Amino acid sequence: MDHESSSDRSLGAHNAGASWRGVITHLHLVPRASLPMRGFDSLTLVAGVGITGDRYSTGAGYYSDRPEEGRQITLFEEETLIALQRDHGIEFAPQEHRRNVTTRGVALNHLVGRRFRVGEAVLEGTRLSTPCKHIEDVTMKPVFNYLVNRSGLNAKILTGGVIRLGDGIEPM
Repeated sequence: MDHESSSDRSLGAHNAGASWRGVITHLHLVPRASLPMRGFDSLTLVAGVGITGDRYSTGAGYYSDRPEEGRQITLFEEETLIALQRDHGIEFAPQEHRRNVTTRGVALNHLVGRRFRVGEAVLEGTRLSTPCKHIEDVTMKPVFNYLVNRSGLNAKILTGGVIRLGDGIEPM
């Protein structure tokens, strides 16, 4: 009997260099730091800049005083939200992690330094996102320690385009 979860199979496939495919489950942005994230059906990505209307593309983000080319878009695994609820009893909604794209079926930690397609766009993972205490200030939930090594992926936009809920995510 196969006891591997779909995320375990996705991870194994990625490590073996085989094909894998994930999906976008939620899309968010916010025009200014500390405002609640807003959900969207689609986002427009601009190569080398960021997401149209997002706080980091306009310089109004919490960390905009420390610009970083590799933080044009951020991604977060839906599986982490499920684990927070299951393992720690913390209900953490997709807009609360403050990343732009919530994914399912993608081992984001393995995409650092790799190119991948998301909808019409091409991204390159630049580094793992690190949790910060600001997330606890905004959400009033004790998630910091649980998000170490599970806080998502920062990426740069190599080819812009529109991404939509339900779009696939796949290796290049």
